[in-house]
Amino acid sequence: MKSLFVISYACLVICAQGCGNGESRQIEQPETQYAITNVDVIPMDSESVLENQTVLISNGKFSVIDNAENVTVPESAVVIDGSGKFLLPGLAEMHAHIPGSQNMELLEETLFLYLSNGITIIRGMLGQPYHLELREKAAKNEILSPRIFTSGPSLNGNSVKTVSEAREKVMAYQEAGYDFLKLHPGLTLENFNEIVKTANEVGITFSGHVSIDVGVRRALEAKYASIDHVDGYLEGLVPEDAGVDPSQNGFFGYNFTDIADRNLIPELAKMTMDAGVWVVPTQSLMERWAGTRAPEELAGEPEMKYIATKTRNNWIKAVSDYQNKPEFNREKAARFNQLRRDIIKALHDAGAGLLLGSDAPQIFNVPGFSIQHELQYMIKSGLTPYEALKMGTVNPAVFFNKEGEFGVIKTGASADFLLLDANPLEDIENVQARSGVMVRGIWLPEEEIQKKLGRIAAKYAEK
Repeated sequence: MKSLFVISYACLVICAQGCGNGESRQIEQPETQYAITNVDVIPMDSESVLENQTVLISNGKFSVIDNAENVTVPESAVVIDGSGKFLLPGLAEMHAHIPGSQNMELLEETLFLYLSNGITIIRGMLGQPYHLELREKAAKNEILSPRIFTSGPSLNGNSVKTVSEAREKVMAYQEAGYDFLKLHPGLTLENFNEIVKTANEVGITFSGHVSIDVGVRRALEAKYASIDHVDGYLEGLVPEDAGVDPSQNGFFGYNFTDIADRNLIPELAKMTMDAGVWVVPTQSLMERWAGTRAPEELAGEPEMKYIATKTRNNWIKAVSDYQNKPEFNREKAARFNQLRRDIIKALHDAGAGLLLGSDAPQIFNVPGFSIQHELQYMIKSGLTPYEALKMGTVNPAVFFNKEGEFGVIKTGASADFLLLDANPLEDIENVQARSGVMVRGIWLPEEEIQKKLGRIAAKYAEK
């Protein structure tokens, strides 16, 4: 057996994709066998803890999970002592963004920031052609990255102006091999209907925003794969006799906060469940953009040191500009976010599928770190730690029709996990108490994660 602390593979992996030289090289492959001994396993296929287990990993997959006394650890295995620790499946960021430009240094940093917090799957919500190649490189461990699912380029009111254009782009994106279509605002109902019709014909799903002309009820009827940001729901709570102009809804319905009829929430929640439409709340984005905290306070959070000063300043300006609008006040912002949390809880209680996502990197949402905030906002919405964690583990596998392949700790599943120093089922903040992360069998001990994070912070401290 080999001691964890003598192997250098994790360091080699990190340097191969994150030494700041912008090069993209073949990743050094990890040892094929690992043994995590005496660990408490949170399999996530049920709300349970399997105590004192030994977990063997071969060729990037879980090969044995059993009581420690029943497992013989192979002499060739790299041993990780799991005593007093908890094994949790890797998390999915289901509303992520990958840099649009092929700036390899920024790309490597962004992918690593996701991994540093145990994000082993990202669903890229604004795809570009090079993201297809990136997806394949990640799958082959040619780059250090979470597993990638990617949308096609945005379909919105500017990019789709005619029915023929809607049809052509849907067919082109499906032919190119994108995993799904991304819908943005501004689509006319006619063009939206053509997107839906063509997508169903060629066999590609669609996710994202709900355009004003479409509305949440038509979106549910059309069977979005996922509605992101809880978009359209607040507008869907406005009574028909309110006589408002739908285009005056403001930031995700903020302007309609005080005329929304809460009695309509159960109806929309049931419609969502009946339609089989998933919802990605991205509550972190809302609370940090249209919330009650000052932008300067948000900019002072510890993880902001991993973001360029120019970007942080842009975020401060964006939130300041929003909070200086005549319609904004903190009391209304608090009501807006509480209403959103109540909608999230009602969706959960109705049995609708929820997926974990924060819209990183976006306003004060640092990749990886923002999922920690999202988990806490799910607790504030009334979910238990187990229910919140399901949104980022089991549920994404169900969503992608890949149950058992990831999102659980079971024999044959991909070896994607966080090794934690405390039980996250007792306190969601324990997800941050990491001893390390594994992605597809590549082990990243916390010491190496912190070294790389330190290099990123040092780089931006100089600018």
